[in-house]
Amino acid sequence: MKKIYLPIALLFAFGLGLLTMSFIGTTKKEKHQDEKPIKLGVFSLSLSVKDLKASKVFYENLGFSQMGGDEASNYLILKNENTIIGIFQGMFEGNMLTFNPGWDVNAKNVKNFDDIRIIQKHLKSKNIPLTMEADEKTSGPASVMLTDPDGNVILLDQHR
Repeated sequence: MKKIYLPIALLFAFGLGLLTMSFIGTTKKEKHQDEKPIKLGVFSLSLSVKDLKASKVFYENLGFSQMGGDEASNYLILKNENTIIGIFQGMFEGNMLTFNPGWDVNAKNVKNFDDIRIIQKHLKSKNIPLTMEADEKTSGPASVMLTDPDGNVILLDQHR
């Protein structure tokens, strides 16, 4: 008779485990779906270059054209269709991913966007360490910087 109870108990435990996993998985999924995604703005890659003029010629040969920046200030913003890169000489080390809240791919203001301070609060709520923060008591232009788990630098740079 004891042999009958063991399979029933195992079956019950297995069923309870499945039910619990199903409930936990659904709860986490629903919670994640309720979160409103943040709007980071237009994306570009910021490249640290050794020779701005040589890099400009190289990227122009790839089909990019200048849409902003200034050679005298050691940086240019280049565009090919919806792809944007910034080339910067002597301004920072390494390359970084850049997002510009409030701008579209033509550096034009968009109507609806998340202010950099709202994005910063979201990042902090997720316990993401920031290497540079915006002053939450201000409004308008500001920047936030962070590093992903692989050491890639991310700049969130709001210009308005």
